[in-house]
Amino acid sequence: MHTSPAPTKSLWLNKVPEVTLIFWIIKMMSTTVGETAADYLNFKLHFGLGGTTLVVGILLAISMLWQLQARRYVPAPYWLAVVLISVFGTLVTDNLTDEMQVPLALSTGVFSIALIATFAVWYSQEKTLSIHAIDTPKRERYYWTVILFTFALGTAAGDWVAEGMNIGYANAALLFGGLIAITAAAHYLFKANAVTCFWVAYVLTRPFGAACGDLLSHSASKGGLGLGTTNTSILFLVVIIALVGYLSTGAKTDRDSA
Repeated sequence: MHTSPAPTKSLWLNKVPEVTLIFWIIKMMSTTVGETAADYLNFKLHFGLGGTTLVVGILLAISMLWQLQARRYVPAPYWLAVVLISVFGTLVTDNLTDEMQVPLALSTGVFSIALIATFAVWYSQEKTLSIHAIDTPKRERYYWTVILFTFALGTAAGDWVAEGMNIGYANAALLFGGLIAITAAAHYLFKANAVTCFWVAYVLTRPFGAACGDLLSHSASKGGLGLGTTNTSILFLVVIIALVGYLSTGAKTDRDSA
């Protein structure tokens, strides 16, 4: 008698990498690149804000198609999507601020509400916000929506604190870096919820990276170190590419030995 095979579990494996030191280094540097690369395309190459947004949006769409078609975590498409969504998230906030004259405080509030609402819908549908369970197309769509809002929110909050409150880029970097350290201590020392701490740290690394990017790239007269957007972008991109290459080699070795 012929019987149909038993239904199998999703063929997907988790689409998000393990949270290691390298994960946070690449994440932080991608946020800095998001800040400096957007400025480089806009001002240095004279794309203009609209042209830069269009170009980056097209590149992001292509990278997301590459990422979404995979059934497991692959370093190259994943981190390319992170870098491009970082740039695009920065541009969303810049368009609201520069083109539509939306105050940074208002953008920060709106993106905070949008992020919380996305988390609420995601949890109501899937009963988990863990990055260790990004193993279905639906969960991955929620994941990338949240990532986009974290970058847009981080840009707005970082600029609001550093520029709107006039505390300067160095002090803003210290402030957000300190909040990240407090979040890490809450998790490792006081056993606070791992999922909550991860997402809090993920949001905070965006304004921290933005402040670091501005600190490195802006001139001394503006409170920066004067490296310029070109040098800062190249430096961080080289490090990101090297680390992603290392991760890709390790992933290939693991597959070959499996």
